[in-house]
Amino acid sequence: MAEPVPAWLAKALPDAGAGHGRLAIVQFGSEDLLGKSGFQLRSAAFSDGDELDPCFTAEEEDAVAPPLEWTDPPAGAHELALVVEDANAPADKPSCHWLVWGLPAQKGKLLEGEVPPRVGKNSFGNSEWLLPNPPEEGEPHEYVFQLFALDLPLTLMPGATRDELIAAMNGHVIGAALLTAKFAPSGDDFEDWEDEDEG
Repeated sequence: MAEPVPAWLAKALPDAGAGHGRLAIVQFGSEDLLGKSGFQLRSAAFSDGDELDPCFTAEEEDAVAPPLEWTDPPAGAHELALVVEDANAPADKPSCHWLVWGLPAQKGKLLEGEVPPRVGKNSFGNSEWLLPNPPEEGEPHEYVFQLFALDLPLTLMPGATRDELIAAMNGHVIGAALLTAKFAPSGDDFEDWEDEDEG
């Protein structure tokens, strides 16, 4: 079910649609927390709002997660967590492509294809980067990279679900940064995107 998109998020994401109201950032974010103290998330592989290169998607056989880098988080942060979701997925919850936590609360980066310290289960139940693979005939899907600064280290073990991560983060987000990328398949041999429940 679509949720209303908060005004502060619609301002940050001009192309936000109904599905953006289900993103993790909606549960924790606010205009004050978003970009707090200059907290920013970037990628050397694409600019905010640009298209993902196929080498990060299901269009290429040896695809990996894109590189990311971020600035210093707000004062008081003890850990960073990353949630990447497809805002256009046709399901009650956004399709979860990456759950990462245990990142040091400082300026840092993840290299292309790097395995993060702790990874949770994506929407297909695997602890890895879920390759974007939207329907070939539809509009491009928007993938929202959401980086959260937390005021305590999480005790979650690798393999936790989106719901478990969000529950652990509740009440502890002191800053957030957003980065978006779009992707629509171009090949004729693409398999249809299948929605699966998170587990």
